[in-house]
Amino acid sequence: MKNEKLLLALLAAVQFTNILDFVIMMPLGPQLMPALGIVPRQFGLVISAYTFSAGATGLAAAFFLDRFNRKTALLALYLGFGLGTVACALAPTYHWLVAARVLTGAFGGVLGSLVLAIVGDAVPEGRRGQAIGIVMGAFSVASVLGIPFGLFLASRFSWHLPFFVLGGLSLLVWAVIYFVMPSMAGHISSRVTSPRERIADVLGLFRRSSVRYALLLTALLVLGQFTVISFLSPSLVGNVGFTVGQLGYVYLVGGALTFFTSPLIGRLADRHGKVLIFTIATVATVPVLLIITRLTPTPLPIVLTLTAAMFAVMGGRYVPATALATTVVPPWQRGSFMSLNTSIQQLAAGAAAYLAGLIVVQTSTGQLLHYEVVGYIAAAANVVSLLVIRRIQPAPVPAADAASTPDKVVVNTPLSEQVVE
Repeated sequence: MKNEKLLLALLAAVQFTNILDFVIMMPLGPQLMPALGIVPRQFGLVISAYTFSAGATGLAAAFFLDRFNRKTALLALYLGFGLGTVACALAPTYHWLVAARVLTGAFGGVLGSLVLAIVGDAVPEGRRGQAIGIVMGAFSVASVLGIPFGLFLASRFSWHLPFFVLGGLSLLVWAVIYFVMPSMAGHISSRVTSPRERIADVLGLFRRSSVRYALLLTALLVLGQFTVISFLSPSLVGNVGFTVGQLGYVYLVGGALTFFTSPLIGRLADRHGKVLIFTIATVATVPVLLIITRLTPTPLPIVLTLTAAMFAVMGGRYVPATALATTVVPPWQRGSFMSLNTSIQQLAAGAAAYLAGLIVVQTSTGQLLHYEVVGYIAAAANVVSLLVIRRIQPAPVPAADAASTPDKVVVNTPLSEQVVE
């Protein structure tokens, strides 16, 4: 149990740095654009460069990631992520920064899936839900502590400094993992498959309609969020009248609220049905998005109430949607499906940020024009998602399918213990 808690703490630290590296870029928009002399379209590309790169590597990882020792894979990916973050800190120009974001995304995009796979291998089923909750709590910590601190460093010193600190922290966590984390190879099957067979297994998932609808749902959820979130900070500064220092309050309050609402929404989805709770959260999301994208100078408490509500309901959609999506394939195909789902999520986030960058225009005074159009697109994506989720059905697991799995399957056991049936 002691080793398990230590492992979860390390994985939560990996998630914290990984998530913070991605989400900190968007609030830095008001400082990055004038510092680099770029327009919203170019800033959208800075965000989408990470996600497009992460999506491509996530898709590739579905074919080979399970063939490596978990510790070896984590060390390799996390080292590349840390070095990419340091490259972002050193970026002197716009094009350097885009290249550094591509490098960071290539490694960081796979980290989330790998961390969840390690939790599945290391923690018994009876404690796995709580363990995943601990690791995924890194998002709230990043929002409550990481983003405000990063914005403070950027406003007090330079936008480069948050990436220097984050890169240094990542390399420190990497060193602890190297010396403390045990080898984890128990998931590697003795069944030898050719590259053609592995490709056929993954591509075969697309023949199932529920898999296609689940992936489409993920894309719609991201489109209904990142089109707005990508330019939330520049709009609050240019349209609402926030100072750069006040932006930290938005993420502090919103992250603190989601720390409580996300588990609550999960319990409600288990009790009353995932589709029903998803519908309620999504219907609540639409008017909030339309209001926020049309804000003019507004008192700080009202804006914080609206943005906190947006974080709560938008984040709340993912809880029942993700829980439902994990049922569309049998357990022995879940790893490949989740890698595909992560890839779609990253690619959709990149497309959403780039699309928003093409629509909004920043005036010489800093005001963002056409931001309400982005709100209409996000609202439409959320409405369509209400139709798509009703087409998703859990996958049956007949005895014939279960019998066709490999003769020897490594059972998920604590840490490096291996039990073979």
